[in-house]
Amino acid sequence: MLYYLFEYLEKEFQFPGASLFGFITFRAAAAIILSLLISTIFGKRIIRFLQEKQMGETIRDLGLAGQAEKAGTPTMGGIIIILATLVPVLLLARLDNIYIILLIVTTIWMGIIGFLDDYIKKFKNDKEGLKGRFKVLGQVGLGLIIGATLYFHDDVTIKEKLPIEQQQELIAQDANIAPSKLFKEEAKSTKTTIPFVKGNEFDYADLITWISPDLEKYAWIIFILITIIIITAVSNGANLTDGIDGLAAGTSAIIVLTLGIFAWVSSNIIFSDYLDIMYIPRVEEITIYVAAFVGALIGFLWYNTYPAQVFMGDTGSLTIGGIIAVIAIAVRKEWLIPVLCGIFVAENASVIMQVSWFKYTKKKYGEGRRIFKMSPLHHHYQKSGYHESKIVTRFWIIGILLAIISIVTLKIR
Repeated sequence: MLYYLFEYLEKEFQFPGASLFGFITFRAAAAIILSLLISTIFGKRIIRFLQEKQMGETIRDLGLAGQAEKAGTPTMGGIIIILATLVPVLLLARLDNIYIILLIVTTIWMGIIGFLDDYIKKFKNDKEGLKGRFKVLGQVGLGLIIGATLYFHDDVTIKEKLPIEQQQELIAQDANIAPSKLFKEEAKSTKTTIPFVKGNEFDYADLITWISPDLEKYAWIIFILITIIIITAVSNGANLTDGIDGLAAGTSAIIVLTLGIFAWVSSNIIFSDYLDIMYIPRVEEITIYVAAFVGALIGFLWYNTYPAQVFMGDTGSLTIGGIIAVIAIAVRKEWLIPVLCGIFVAENASVIMQVSWFKYTKKKYGEGRRIFKMSPLHHHYQKSGYHESKIVTRFWIIGILLAIISIVTLKIR
């Protein structure tokens, strides 16, 4: 909203300083500062409100150190993250940008699913919360909306570079040619970025056009299915990671900040040309959303680090996972998720391995056996005697390493 106000003031009155709101970097800086202030200042009031409404977490006895002390700690703290993200975005981002619209929809959609889950757990005395099938149905529904919009919306396009021969010819004619002249016109495409491959690109249409070129018109089905799978997997991964104080919020901040870097360079034709990566028009507005989201997560950590004064609950964790998935798909870096979101992948994998091995050994030997002392993975280290703070810090360090590797893949092919 402020963006449009200052755009009007600049256009009509040449208001001093109004032109600053035209710069992504200024609005991103303002967004992260504002979100930090909202999450830290109003976070305390929200925590007090949750305490008054008796939204304390019911802790199951899992035999973990320090577990009893967590009983009664307010949950649904994800509300802090959601509010601290949406307010700066609504004030500072271009609300006609399709990527911003999709991220706002994702935040509200997943926030509602998570809120219902937390509400049922607390007030319906159902430890399982929202039934798994309804969670999956909500994730699938969001995936359908995101996938269909990204495929069919006219503003979702890419610009590909001209063939090398044509580029060389243009450079020979004008050595100072603008990088934008070396790109084709905007076009809709099902291409995405794939790491460690020479061409660095993969077209989802290729999954069916090898059968017959006529099947290209059905590529939207493949794209939407993959979008659904990614959103479901990442949101569940973030949900599983939210098990000890500060783990989910800290690792997510690292992941989202990295995706923000991808969004910024992908929307800048000079950087796209220099790094030889896909140029995606209009995706730069995601940088504003990322800045607000990172500020909200860091501000939330003020109250969520050990010992936590509030838990994010499914209201926060499902929302975080959904946002990360949608940003990754929008900037066409979803195939980096196994690397960038390695912590989420490990947490997911540990649960799948533990459950599968237990069922297999119970069927074969009559007694279920375990690979880990407990799953998800962070609980295994708790059972091994590591303090929560040490586990979280080391997971953060691993997350930073994975983020650096992800960025480096832009040039490793």
